[in-house]
Amino acid sequence: MENNSNSSRTDRKTIERNRRNHMKSLYSKLNSLVPHQTSRESATLPDQLDEAANYIKRLQEKLEKMKEKKENLMGFERPNTSPTGGGGAAMAGLKPPQIDIHEKGSALEVVLITGLDFQFMFNETIRVFHEEGAEIVNASFSVVDDTVFHTIHAQVEEPAMGNRAARISERLKKFVF
Repeated sequence: MENNSNSSRTDRKTIERNRRNHMKSLYSKLNSLVPHQTSRESATLPDQLDEAANYIKRLQEKLEKMKEKKENLMGFERPNTSPTGGGGAAMAGLKPPQIDIHEKGSALEVVLITGLDFQFMFNETIRVFHEEGAEIVNASFSVVDDTVFHTIHAQVEEPAMGNRAARISERLKKFVF
């Protein structure tokens, strides 16, 4: 009986030691993921946990702000696809984007006219060019009051089948209209 209780006590000590070592490892891992403003060695364990919790809260707040910003930016894109056709009241106060595309052989000139609230459309236009394998030769913009004029010159290598310049034109027109 006495031997059995010593064995049981030893087992409990081993289990507790393993638990403490595991917790220490987890604290260390958490601590390594948090950027520190103070020396790591000088902070007590509760201070390290508070610092980690505060860091996580700051990240959550930052994530929420970024989500709101994304929704606001994406919200400007949605009025163009509304069932009413022109965006109606949702477009009030916003200038809808305009695009003018000139094909000159394998060269494309795109003039994108947007309001200040549609700046993301320039990035999307560049993305379309890259997806279609076009080489952007020159891109410039100018701002007049609340209107932005983007001019993009691109060179398109025509594959053996299909007209890549026409395909880019169609994609850009669908994107804006």
